Amino acid sequence: MTRLRSILVLMTVFIAGCAPQPDESDVAARHVVIYSTTDLESFQPVLDDYKLLRPDVDVEYIALDAGPLYERFLGEVRRGSSTADLLLSSAMDLQVKLVNDGFAANHDSANARALPAWAKWRRQAFGVTFEPVVMVYNKKMLGDRAPPRSRSELLSALKNEPEFWRGRIGTYDAERSNAGYLLVTQDVLQGETFAVLLQAMGEVDVKKYDNTSAILDRIASGHLIAGYNLLGSYARARIDHGAPLMIVYPEDYTLAVSRTAIIPVAAPHPDAAHSFLEYLVSIRGQQVLTTRSKLNAVRREIQGPYAQSGVFDRELGAIRPIALGPGLLVYLDQQKRERFLDTWRRAMSPALRAEPRSIDGATAQ
Repeated sequence: MTRLRSILVLMTVFIAGCAPQPDESDVAARHVVIYSTTDLESFQPVLDDYKLLRPDVDVEYIALDAGPLYERFLGEVRRGSSTADLLLSSAMDLQVKLVNDGFAANHDSANARALPAWAKWRRQAFGVTFEPVVMVYNKKMLGDRAPPRSRSELLSALKNEPEFWRGRIGTYDAERSNAGYLLVTQDVLQGETFAVLLQAMGEVDVKKYDNTSAILDRIASGHLIAGYNLLGSYARARIDHGAPLMIVYPEDYTLAVSRTAIIPVAAPHPDAAHSFLEYLVSIRGQQVLTTRSKLNAVRREIQGPYAQSGVFDRELGAIRPIALGPGLLVYLDQQKRERFLDTWRRAMSPALRAEPRSIDGATAQ
């Protein structure tokens, strides 16, 4: 009996050994690691829908601020350790730098080619959302005052009623926030008005924060009256949940950023990475971003209040998308960055302002 049992065990082992084993590449294709600057709560509907299409793929989603995301990825690559399969960041300039430095793989498809020209670069960087950068006000705190609808109107309001605005307007901290640094450098490129506005905000003790959500929390609670250079989709989601907020698309110009996706050359699971990126730029993925994550779609085919076309229908001024490309590398030069931030600090902190400075030709007076 013992001899028979041993024979049966050996036969079982032999049969198991002869059965087809999963190919290692197939196993790798069933896992994807994403580093992203978008909070999980906002992005969860996208992950859920992708899972319906690809139930075989296990998605690991890690939410990080833009700077830590960039540094973590580079550190992992330099150490030769495992890293992300997809990087999704609102810091367009840092994503462009990774592409420029040779860290990104190609992705080519009909869906990728259908993106607007400004939302793609080198078949390696792809804008998957369209994010207007707006002013946000607490309607109750404004009282009977009309909300400033342009930078010149905001400048006049700060100069005419400095005590009303003192300590009650918030914006990004350009030193601590990579997205904030990108936006303030792009503002400077639009003309001289912003340099004067920056100094005026400093005069009324502007409050500086690391992200849009923190500023919106303070506006909704009444601690702040207004926020400058905020991501519009987050504000609109608060309004949908009853927050007493008002969004203004600046009439002079409205910048628009894009959450930008790249697939690293070092991606451990490239097949799954390409699959997920293809989903993001597809019509289905764009619809889910728009209807369920309440993020603005980048593809014009998408309709609805959170679609790009909906934004164009509602805005009053010129939408100016920030284009992916080498132009975003200019202010990443270390010396240029330090000079810029020195001038920014002086504009935002009157105590540091010994004399008027200029931000690359835009004089603050």
